[in-house]
Amino acid sequence: MTQPKIRPRARRILVVRNDKLGDFMLAWPALACLKRALPDNHIGVLVPSYTAPLARACPWIDEVLLDPGPHGNRSAQRDLLDQLRERHFDALLTLYSTPRIGWLGWRAGIPRRTAPATKWAQIFYNHRIVQRRSRSRKPEYQYNLELAEALLDKLGQPRPEPLAPPFWPLPATTRDTQRELLADTLNLDRSRPWLFLHIGSGGSAVNLSSTQYATLAAVIDRQTPSNRRPLWLLTTGPGEEDTTRKLRDALSEQGLEAIVVPPRQGLEEFALTLAAADLFIAGSTGPLHIAGCLDVPTAGFYPAKRSATPLRWQTCNAAERRLAFCPPPGSESETDMSQIDLEAAANAIIDLMSTQFSHEIHP
Repeated sequence: MTQPKIRPRARRILVVRNDKLGDFMLAWPALACLKRALPDNHIGVLVPSYTAPLARACPWIDEVLLDPGPHGNRSAQRDLLDQLRERHFDALLTLYSTPRIGWLGWRAGIPRRTAPATKWAQIFYNHRIVQRRSRSRKPEYQYNLELAEALLDKLGQPRPEPLAPPFWPLPATTRDTQRELLADTLNLDRSRPWLFLHIGSGGSAVNLSSTQYATLAAVIDRQTPSNRRPLWLLTTGPGEEDTTRKLRDALSEQGLEAIVVPPRQGLEEFALTLAAADLFIAGSTGPLHIAGCLDVPTAGFYPAKRSATPLRWQTCNAAERRLAFCPPPGSESETDMSQIDLEAAANAIIDLMSTQFSHEIHP
């Protein structure tokens, strides 16, 4: 007699990605993998308060816990440990390993603790995966996905079929709603392409200068047919308002139609606004990766150093909907963004505009 198959059991899994916004958005494919393996899996995340609004909006997450961070007071650290003990997680998946989190998971008594096999923090984990991320041979979101799949194997759960973008699926009406809100608020022409441009970087990576972005926009505008000239919608983060307004003024002086998008009510509303974009242009920063999760077409500007290349920090939208630019190999400095050929970048963006999503632009 054949033995009956043992049905995999749903688990309570805690995923930790408690650093910057872009890093967290690149964890969404891994979160989707864990949730889709068994829909009854309970997926919790440990995140800082900054990214918590998007964690609460993520369809793959059931519970959000706030990390007070390494500088949080002793009471907050104790409260977090108590929360983890009370929730009886079956497994901990740390996508970026630190000694503090490893020790926290061990003290909380989480039986299965998975992390990359890097740094001495790995001593707190009983399931370590060798990845050698420092070589940057794969996109960050693929490294995260590998860790999720390895955890599923250990838990005896099936790996789900690969999920095609978007990793942040929204109702079909969301884009229309966001476009209507912007069009009504800012009196925008719905028949023209809406190119969103975000020049801030949050200090996470070197970026094009404001002057370079102005040059890029001018070339795109000049080489686009008059009946398809884009509207430039400039988004901004905290503390970046003055720089963004100066860019708007510089674009306006060159005859481009540029508008600063008013501040949104919180990070989730800002993120949903990006669904209205026909193309999102930015450096390697959090908003670029939000757009990628939404499967909005993107054009990203990156340094060439190994830890920050376009491959390592690739957006997770569909391959045909993303462009990436960086200094050429052999340039004097791998972080010298002035080495990027803006004319070539502009032509590639125009090609994407004409071949990828021109049919999506609303009349």
